[in-house]
Amino acid sequence: MIVFTAMGDSITSGVGATCPAKAYPQRIAGMLHSQHKNAFLQVEAYPGWTSLDLLHALRNLDPIQLRHSTVTSIWVGGDDLVLAGVSMLKGADKRMIADILSRYKRDLLLMIKTIRSVSRTSIVLCTQYNPFPKSSIATEAIAALNGVTAQAAKQCHVSLAPTHRWIDGRQPELIDGYRTGRIEDALGGTFPVHPNNLGHKVLAHGLLPYINEHSTVTINHRLRRSSPTPGSRRSPKGGRPDP
Repeated sequence: MIVFTAMGDSITSGVGATCPAKAYPQRIAGMLHSQHKNAFLQVEAYPGWTSLDLLHALRNLDPIQLRHSTVTSIWVGGDDLVLAGVSMLKGADKRMIADILSRYKRDLLLMIKTIRSVSRTSIVLCTQYNPFPKSSIATEAIAALNGVTAQAAKQCHVSLAPTHRWIDGRQPELIDGYRTGRIEDALGGTFPVHPNNLGHKVLAHGLLPYINEHSTVTINHRLRRSSPTPGSRRSPKGGRPDP
């Protein structure tokens, strides 16, 4: 069985989709079922969660949920930057971005370590797309965030899903409430940063190969570990092999 655990913030929780079934994690589960695969979805995400919020949630999660997971995706960090961007528009020092990125990397590495302490699930880190392509400060900050994510993936030998490539250049079409593409759009009280139904669909199609591939790797690894070594025989009562 494929057990897909999707962890993240508002995007992973389905914000921007008109109903839960149209959110990208649920779409992925539906596509797996359409491929006649036995799949189970677990979502650990909440709107507004920063990387630190997700780390706290992960540490409070029942280890059994992670132990049974075959592939776990982590997509977080966007809310960290959006809040920083709005603060800078109101006069905050731009140097706060460097501090946020440093904390983000620390949190990401701790998440991976926490997951690996209880599970052999394959891990996929997701990059962040740019909802404000007309703002240079957003472009630079998100590029830096994705650079940190790529570094963490390489350092920890986990997979990296370039989700930004599937959205960038198509923001007006794929982002719910897209207006001018400038970070000032976030000052109106709403944040036009989430995928719409089509955006969630695009993300699901992009991520599906990663979920399929890494679930297969995890399942095969578990099967090899559970198989007896050549030449050994297990006692029917679980004791020593017969002489």
